[in-house]
Amino acid sequence: MSSNSPAQAFSATLLAALAKAGVRNFFLAPGARSQSLAIAVGQLAEADKIKLHIRLDERSLGFTALGAALTSGEPSVIITTSGTAVANLHPAVLEAHHSGVPLILLTADRPHELRGVGANQTTNQVGLFADAVRECVDVPAPNGNDGELREAAELATNAIAVAMGYDGDQPGPVQLNLAFREPLSATEPNAATLNPQVALPNIFEPNPDFALLSAALPTVVVAGAGAGEDAIELAEAFGWPLFAEPSSGARAGANAILKYRKLLDEHAQLTNEIRRVIVLGKPTLGRAVIQLMFAPEVEVVVVRSKTMGYFDVSRRAAHVVDEITVDDEVDFEWLERWRLADARHTADAGAELDRRALVEAVWGATTGADQLLLGASRLIREADVWAPAKAIRVFSNRGLAGIDGTVATATGIALVEREGTTRALMGDLTLLHDAGSLSIDKQDGDLNLQLIVGNDHGGTIFNSLEMAQTLSPQMFERLFQTPQQADLWALAQAYGWQYLRVESRGQLDEALATSGRVLIDVRLS
Repeated sequence: MSSNSPAQAFSATLLAALAKAGVRNFFLAPGARSQSLAIAVGQLAEADKIKLHIRLDERSLGFTALGAALTSGEPSVIITTSGTAVANLHPAVLEAHHSGVPLILLTADRPHELRGVGANQTTNQVGLFADAVRECVDVPAPNGNDGELREAAELATNAIAVAMGYDGDQPGPVQLNLAFREPLSATEPNAATLNPQVALPNIFEPNPDFALLSAALPTVVVAGAGAGEDAIELAEAFGWPLFAEPSSGARAGANAILKYRKLLDEHAQLTNEIRRVIVLGKPTLGRAVIQLMFAPEVEVVVVRSKTMGYFDVSRRAAHVVDEITVDDEVDFEWLERWRLADARHTADAGAELDRRALVEAVWGATTGADQLLLGASRLIREADVWAPAKAIRVFSNRGLAGIDGTVATATGIALVEREGTTRALMGDLTLLHDAGSLSIDKQDGDLNLQLIVGNDHGGTIFNSLEMAQTLSPQMFERLFQTPQQADLWALAQAYGWQYLRVESRGQLDEALATSGRVLIDVRLS
């Protein structure tokens, strides 16, 4: 159907093409320049062809979309108006870039003649994200010419292909910078009634690179964020010890060495015998593991990750490959020695509510259809020490390992995974950094989402770093610990969340069984 607004016809076709190609999760922040996109996505949502989620704050919007893409494996579409609205997506775009999460950014803009002349809410949005986007297409303002609607559909399918890494590259964000002239919107055409031509390209499948390794070298497998079950399968196939971070998706199975950090620090006899490290995913939590990769006597082999790329901080990788095999039988006595050492370092937990008890309780409560998100604070490191070997779905923003958007990311996961409970374990500063994301659109429906806050009133993660010993206590507290006394009950009440204060192990277990949106304030010393 014709429209008196070329902007509306173009937007309706673009969004209809994205929906027809299978994209389901769309995220919108309100704005004027993006009104044609908003109307079109609203029409699709009203016809139940997509899922639409609306947020006031674009930074929260970006991380919510990222969380949805993390758990679904499909691209999330983000719609913003121009100016600072686009810039507020930058933290989420950077995280998605470094962790291989597919996002499609539809950033509304002024037409070319209004750029660089002081027009309101206008800045250079082209190249704003630099190399953090896989592709940035600056789309001229539509004027109703023949072929524009076909080009809109082609833009949609190309954006999906690039965001998903169909060309063989790492998945990640794509920006379509969409200029619009007045009239900025109309009610026709209705995006839900359109049937644009869409054809996604074939997925590029490169020939895998193999490495044939000597079975004689004492080898350990290191699984960082994004490693997945491939790390478990590799370790168990060849009888190698597995050092798996809690966000790796590989902290399970008979080969998992749970106390690997302690053993690397204290068991010199075993550590000094390591002659090869095989790295999967992005391991960033333990200094001892990183130091191992710099040891001149240790061979480093990196297995590429579809999402995280490859991790070679020592620049010493002898092989960067997709698959590994060995030339002979591996001596399983090496694995047994690590298992025995691991068992000797396992101690019974005490009765007090400490960080170990918090981690173990959260792991114990998370089963089946549940999901767990770990914030990038002290507690993910505590989980690396205390989390048991258990096959659960664990997520964490480890691309850049910032505390940004943790509440929003958890919300995005919960929006997609409706059957189980989504839990997010974080520190109090991580919660406060993203407090605005507690504001959730009532149209999102009922969510089983627990924000579990290890509340120690500040940044105790810095206590183990060098400056804690060199600065005066007063200066260290002010510059790094940033102590806070925020009333989390009042915060929860303001945004309509349940609030539970936890001061004992029994209270914690009860809180973790609570359904709905709940903020669990776990008081730690």
